[in-house]
Amino acid sequence: MNRLKRAIEMLIAVAGILVISTVPVAGLGSTQNPQSSSLGLEATVPGAAPTQAATIGTPASGQVFNTIPITVAGLCKTGLLIKVFSNNVFVGSVTCTNGSYSLKVDLFSGRNDLVARVYDALDQQGPDSNVVSVTFNDAQFIQFGTHVTASSNYARLGADPGSVLSWPVIISGGRSPYALSVDWGDGNGSDLQTVAFAGQINITHTYTQAGVYTIVVKASDANGTSAYLQLVGVGNGKIGGALNNGGQGTTVTKNVVLWQPLVIAFPLMLLAFWLGQRYELFTIRRSIEASRDQS
Repeated sequence: MNRLKRAIEMLIAVAGILVISTVPVAGLGSTQNPQSSSLGLEATVPGAAPTQAATIGTPASGQVFNTIPITVAGLCKTGLLIKVFSNNVFVGSVTCTNGSYSLKVDLFSGRNDLVARVYDALDQQGPDSNVVSVTFNDAQFIQFGTHVTASSNYARLGADPGSVLSWPVIISGGRSPYALSVDWGDGNGSDLQTVAFAGQINITHTYTQAGVYTIVVKASDANGTSAYLQLVGVGNGKIGGALNNGGQGTTVTKNVVLWQPLVIAFPLMLLAFWLGQRYELFTIRRSIEASRDQS
């Protein structure tokens, strides 16, 4: 009898401990994170690559241009990065806003096959847009033999507010020296500098606030030809409550409720209740039998 009673008490104690251990974990509504008795996970979650292609609505195929830059515009999925390529060479980028995009790009002399490609925050590429073929009649190219161009290996770069953002830009063609103007998109005016020779240079800037900024790079050479390059700069941080980290991935914090102890505790509770009920009936029956024997 004593052994049965001790077994019941032990089962009840174990069940109670398991149930109590799950209570703090289930109460994860607090803004403090991580909490005591909870499990916090922080990781980069690589979702699926974009599946919806952008479109090019402007310009139309067959158009002929005599001046640059031209405007390329179309539809896209909000939040994705749009990179525009001409003859498979990167010529500009912009972030899709409210389901559409628009940016200015340079063209090469002669035929240009334009395509827009979409990229997510992890730089995963989606499908290509429709191809639009246009022609640029470059009178300056005929006159001077070459045209200045500006390009970069990066369509989007980011830095923390207060930290220096360094961006490599390649100047080629035309005739040196070059005049370079960079508008970083944060309302602080344009940076002006002279570049003595063609090649790669590093342009630098410090953003003071988190945000996504449109950067416009303009280069002019000694012959008066000009180049235009639009890029996307990012001041890392929370923008309107949404985390933005410059295409370095998305940080997600998850609170995990440990339900396994509860699953284990529930059948133990039922077993303890059943044993307790049987013990109570057994005790009552023995008491009745003892009373009968005494009478």
